[in-house]
Amino acid sequence: MCLAIPMRLIERRELDGVVELRGVTRAVSLMLFPEAELGDHLLVHAGYAIGRIDEEEARLTLELLDQVTAHDEATDAASWSDSPYGEPGSGPRGPSA
Repeated sequence: MCLAIPMRLIERRELDGVVELRGVTRAVSLMLFPEAELGDHLLVHAGYAIGRIDEEEARLTLELLDQVTAHDEATDAASWSDSPYGEPGSGPRGPSA
């Protein structure tokens, strides 16, 4: 499963910039979303901005991610022993490199 995390664009230079979420900043490529503007809430996946959402949608998305994280921590659902694929590297793609 892949996730795109909403982060706010706080710096911009040509086709790259800096995004921020809860005090954490990251460099981001704007090559896939060059129309991004300062202050936009961007969906960031694997270091690339792939879209824009409004502030309310960003807030709701982060609340949902917080709920999932809290549930996983409370139930230890993130444990590999609960995975249908068993231990790391034994999933449908075969051993990890």
